[in-house]
Amino acid sequence: MSRVLIAGGGLNGTALAIALRQGGLEPVLIDPVPAPDRGAPFDGRSYALAHANVRMLRALGVWDALEDGAQPILRIVVADGRPGTGARGPVLTFDHAEIAEGPMGWMVEDRRLRPALSDAAEGIEAHASPVAEQSEGPSGVAVTLGDGTRLEGAALVGADGRASGVAGRAGIAHAVTEYGQWSLTCALSTERDHEGTAWQVFYPEGPLAVLPLTERRVGVVWTQSAAEGRRIDALPDEAYLQALHPVIGDYLGAFALTGARGAFPLVRSVARDLARGRTALLGDAAHAVHPVAGQGLNAGLKDAATLAEVMTDARRRGQDPGAPDVLAAYARWRRFDAASLAVATDGFARLFSNDDPLLGGFRRAGLGLVAKVPALRRAFIREAAGLTGDLPRLLRGRPL
Repeated sequence: MSRVLIAGGGLNGTALAIALRQGGLEPVLIDPVPAPDRGAPFDGRSYALAHANVRMLRALGVWDALEDGAQPILRIVVADGRPGTGARGPVLTFDHAEIAEGPMGWMVEDRRLRPALSDAAEGIEAHASPVAEQSEGPSGVAVTLGDGTRLEGAALVGADGRASGVAGRAGIAHAVTEYGQWSLTCALSTERDHEGTAWQVFYPEGPLAVLPLTERRVGVVWTQSAAEGRRIDALPDEAYLQALHPVIGDYLGAFALTGARGAFPLVRSVARDLARGRTALLGDAAHAVHPVAGQGLNAGLKDAATLAEVMTDARRRGQDPGAPDVLAAYARWRRFDAASLAVATDGFARLFSNDDPLLGGFRRAGLGLVAKVPALRRAFIREAAGLTGDLPRLLRGRPL
């Protein structure tokens, strides 16, 4: 059986479906949320896609629809900040010119990425109803949807987010850490051009990311304590901007809100198993991490590329693509990288978001060393671009 049931038709689930079809399998997307509207207005949501993940989208035939509206990330500036005074100047700068591959990544708006993936998934079997029940036998899986439809396949993939019903029904537990922080998100139109530069400013209460978008706009991800985050989120727009101005400073000139504001509590949630039997997890269902490095979607797409490769190669060898040992191979391939990302983002946020003078000394010494050693800078740039490690074929730009 070559059918693969995918619970969750978001970015990661849809990307997996497109990849599996390219590999000769028969994906089935299950999601009660309707397909996105390509003509939707800008709502402020955007993603930093690493260079390797853009390779993947190009190999899947998706990138052509996105390239014209994507903003290259040409530089990343890391700085310390203090409330009321803004960033204290660049501590470390990563420039894309230091690597041969080109930009470290691209910023892509949600209103463009979702419809592009949806268009590329045209013709894939889809069901607009949630999974209500799931079961597993020796040769496959079966699910019953909320509308009573019964589906069978070789495997079930949970791409259904942090509160994954697939994981819960499969008995896969998560290790959960609550940060006691909120992330406030918005987009701004700016007086001055951002010049393709992403800023990561570390304040004691949490990091601030200012990310370049097209049309003289930036995306903002602002981390605060839970209490302060709730307070700021409740402010009217004018007062919200007044609170935001001291932490961004004047380098962009005057700015105004464009699109919607967002706010959500920060929680790290890592599945204890990425696969169990004929069930596999990917994206936030497998590992939801701190947004400090902007790697959540990149990690989910890497999951999709890896799982698609493992299942495709099994099919080509004449094996059952959903067999437990096949999915276990996916889990082994992704386990160390996913766990490392969770630990690194957690440690990075804790190291930089505090006023401890001892940690501050270590932080400045470490950043100063990286700033002075080109080889270290290039290593960090390649890591941010997703170009290191044992990459699946799609992330190397090769089709399945």
